[in-house]
Amino acid sequence: MTPRGAKKISIVGQISEIEHDIAQRQRDYPRLVREGRMRQEEAEMRMQRVLAIRETLHFCKRHEADIRAYMASKKAGGAA
Repeated sequence: MTPRGAKKISIVGQISEIEHDIAQRQRDYPRLVREGRMRQEEAEMRMQRVLAIRETLHFCKRHEADIRAYMASKKAGGAA
């Protein structure tokens, strides 16, 4: 759900942001684990999740035209 008045963010912009987030986590998580502020299992789980988000975004980018065509078809009342 998009908050009222929120600007749409392009898929490329979303991928760029998640790449930044991944780099930050790769930098921060080892330190947090060493300091005992995060368990290794939690760090691994969180990295798996964010990497899955990146893969989903890349999938959407690769198939953007098909997704848009499907959505237009559904909006027009067509069959999938």
